[in-house]
Amino acid sequence: MTDFRGALWAAVLALAIGACTQTTTSGGPPPNTAAPNLSPSQGAAYCNTLTQTYAEYVGTIGSNLGGTFTGGEGADIDARVAIAQCQEGNTAAGIPVLQQKLRDARVTVPPPPAG
Repeated sequence: MTDFRGALWAAVLALAIGACTQTTTSGGPPPNTAAPNLSPSQGAAYCNTLTQTYAEYVGTIGSNLGGTFTGGEGADIDARVAIAQCQEGNTAAGIPVLQQKLRDARVTVPPPPAG
């Protein structure tokens, strides 16, 4: 029985390490590329697109962030902060977080507008 437990823990550990080091993406811009060279209006429009995509496929956002509550799981704190940053004009901080949240949920990230 002890050998079985040891083998089980080794298998679980190997899977956990493999999952933590996986670097695949599910469409959209490559990771860690926010959307360089966007004008303020393009950045705001792209943030809006990312927010809408997030709200549709990942988590509900409340009316204080420009959404409507439709039930379901609410947006996590990182997504809420990113959406708020976008609304305040800090698109350089909000865009990469929203892109990553979409990738984490295996949702295709919309491409940024052509600059």
